[in-house]
Amino acid sequence: MKNKNGFTLIELLIVITIIAIVAIVIFVALDPITKFQKARDAQRYSDVTDILDTIKLDQIDNGGSYLASVATGITAGKYYIIGTNGTTGCDTGCTAQTTEADCVDLTELITDGYLKIIPTDPKVGSTEKTAYYLMKSSTGTITIGACNPENATAIAIAQ
Repeated sequence: MKNKNGFTLIELLIVITIIAIVAIVIFVALDPITKFQKARDAQRYSDVTDILDTIKLDQIDNGGSYLASVATGITAGKYYIIGTNGTTGCDTGCTAQTTEADCVDLTELITDGYLKIIPTDPKVGSTEKTAYYLMKSSTGTITIGACNPENATAIAIAQ
């Protein structure tokens, strides 16, 4: 009599197929792409809040005056990408708002010690173009928003 140790090819294929089906079901159930999008949107909301809070804190510390780039560097009612790109190239890449060609530079918040770095979009942002926008209304209200939210319809706050 032969002593059979091991599995047949059919048994191995059945087990591999069952494991593959379970892995696919778990992968689809967890939906990692949506989870990553929601995580990046949460980071965007946090960044937008941090920027606005910092601008307002600077305003309070300076007797009600905004920092120079916000007070005199932009036109009320217009949207500007936050960044250091200067006067060119800031009017592209923002799907949430139509922005001006000039960037609004908030590096004064770093030099004054309010921020270590200006936050940038977790997917496409850079120091030159953060992919966040700023708008100052004629009444002085500041709106900060994310140019390219992924899973949210819009990410913007005003104060």
